[in-house]
Amino acid sequence: MCNNCNLNLDTERTDDFGQKLLQIVNHSGLSLMISIGHRARLFDIMSEMEHATSSQIAEQAGLNERYVREWLGAMVTGGIIEYDPVLKTYFLPPEHAALLTRAAGPNNFATTMQWFSLLGTVEDKIVNCFQEGGGVPYSEFARFHEVMAEDSYNTVVCGLFEHILPLAPGLEEKLKSGIDVLDIGCGSGLALIEMAAAFPESRFTGYDISEESIGRAQASAAERGLTNITFQVQDVSQINQPEAFDVITAFDVIHDQAQPAEVLNQVNAALKPGGQFLMQDIAASSHVEKNLDNPLAPMFYTISTMHCMTVSLAQGGAGLGTCWGKELACEMLQTAGFEKVDVQELPHDIMNYFYTTTKAA
Repeated sequence: MCNNCNLNLDTERTDDFGQKLLQIVNHSGLSLMISIGHRARLFDIMSEMEHATSSQIAEQAGLNERYVREWLGAMVTGGIIEYDPVLKTYFLPPEHAALLTRAAGPNNFATTMQWFSLLGTVEDKIVNCFQEGGGVPYSEFARFHEVMAEDSYNTVVCGLFEHILPLAPGLEEKLKSGIDVLDIGCGSGLALIEMAAAFPESRFTGYDISEESIGRAQASAAERGLTNITFQVQDVSQINQPEAFDVITAFDVIHDQAQPAEVLNQVNAALKPGGQFLMQDIAASSHVEKNLDNPLAPMFYTISTMHCMTVSLAQGGAGLGTCWGKELACEMLQTAGFEKVDVQELPHDIMNYFYTTTKAA
């Protein structure tokens, strides 16, 4: 190796990049600690406490003090929790709690932090895919459906009635009068259950390929006493129900599919003439250079590599990935028979685009 290879380096640029890497190291550690704080409900508990010692926090949470104290060390040095070195007390500022507790709803960043520890469990398998190709199936992702349900509650359910449903012209009026609605890739059914409760004159069906998720959905619907909703384990690339539904929804679903083009074809075929399709998907471009200014792009590509792309490839699928993007999404919708596609954004949601389109009458 040449001993003089580094002589032409811009040392200032190298130092700046080193600082960036150092920050990434610390922030990576904090993402794990924030996830733990969320799962252990420490942020929720601390948001209701004044300045407290580690023992008081641990007692209130019913947790081991030694672990709580070490976790607090990460939170204090990471600038998330404040510390009084004289009184040896800790305090979660309300301005921080507004972005870290379950009460924060869609603003709760702690929910999102869970993805990184979850995805880390398949790192060895992903590395093998880099070498051998193929993919990692859903079954390898521990806690996936649990975290996805929590994430979906924040991104979909919290804004469903106020923000999302109004994006589709006339949809709420139709729901009130009574129509047939299908949600594909419904997961644990949280959004569909809320719609079924709010619009008792309409009939709701949820399809998902996961038996675990459908089991959760059925149990939740039964607990709510809903009789206008049905959940079924179903490959959504094989709906095969011509002109059966007035509305079909797909929340953060299409880019994961093994056969996304066929799913969209099936959606078009399953809609009645004049029926509406409402699709939520990731706010990104199909072109990497157009994602340079996207504040969430590194996360999107990470989650794609570690989950969205690989679960599709594991089924021998297209592997669209999280950043399949607005351009390709519109092209595929049009190819599936939807002539006019409206793409909308919500001011409070930087993660998603909302596609609305109508089947030709």
